[in-house]
Amino acid sequence: MKTVPERPTADLVQTYLNRWQTLTKYVQQEQALNLLFQTLCPKNNDPVSVLLKVSALNDFYSTNIYDTHTVAAHILQLDCDDRIQAGDVSLVNEMARVTIGGKPRTLVSFASKYCNHHLQEPFPIFDSYVQKMLWHFRRVDRFARFQKPELRDYPRFVELIRCFQTHYSLGQFSLREIDIYLWLAGKGAFGTVQQRKGKSKRDKHSL
Repeated sequence: MKTVPERPTADLVQTYLNRWQTLTKYVQQEQALNLLFQTLCPKNNDPVSVLLKVSALNDFYSTNIYDTHTVAAHILQLDCDDRIQAGDVSLVNEMARVTIGGKPRTLVSFASKYCNHHLQEPFPIFDSYVQKMLWHFRRVDRFARFQKPELRDYPRFVELIRCFQTHYSLGQFSLREIDIYLWLAGKGAFGTVQQRKGKSKRDKHSL
């Protein structure tokens, strides 16, 4: 049985952040990816390093990218190191648009994760649970005016998380912390029974 998300408060967000710290599998997965992206392979100008990062994300998050070489080559062509360090959120939309097997795909969740693991704060992770939470509170509290398709435009998505942060007086939390809260609360409210019990990986629903 699905539940209705509670109205966001600072105490509620902190409760979810405390819960996150107890989820050893997810925390260790994040730590491993951050080590890979930020320490072992921080640059995106080497084909092998980029392929390794794409493959690790694809495995840990089950993103169903069946041609990691094509995605890695696409990222390599973007010459994106300076843009990541500058927090250029428009990069995510460009990284997300890739042709695989002759078919165009838009991998917003994957691209947001790729940038996030290089530099967390400017790049909150796009995910279907986060999307559902923002849309729910748009309908309930009208924290911002937007249409649902706007959430898949990454710069607009970031802007709306900031609006959410301001509307509910959550300025003491980083975008990453709000992202974690939205994901955990969204999984509890909108996930299947198995997903709410943590038996599926974060982004089977987030491409």
